[in-house]
Amino acid sequence: MATITPTAATAAGGTVGYTAAAGGGDSVVVGTRSDVIFLVRNASGGSINVTFVGSVACSQGATHDTVVACPVGDTKILIPPQSVAVDTGLVAVTYSAVTSITVAAAY
Repeated sequence: MATITPTAATAAGGTVGYTAAAGGGDSVVVGTRSDVIFLVRNASGGSINVTFVGSVACSQGATHDTVVACPVGDTKILIPPQSVAVDTGLVAVTYSAVTSITVAAAY
């Protein structure tokens, strides 16, 4: 499991560093930001699912995971606010497969 720190996107460009998706999942440092985008580069042979683990309970008291299908190629996902752990500012992310999957985060 890796901890991914978002890279600031600038008008001048900037290099976003991708890392291999971890089999046990990853954590993304979000803190109090509401504009963090999770980037998935899928070079595998088919679609995978990325799951943002729910952390904040809804009005009915349950937490809800957010699952996003990522086809082959690049996918950009705005991190759901209900996935940010209030006490740590981290988001837990899991993957249905990790072979040929690289990920990054930016704001």
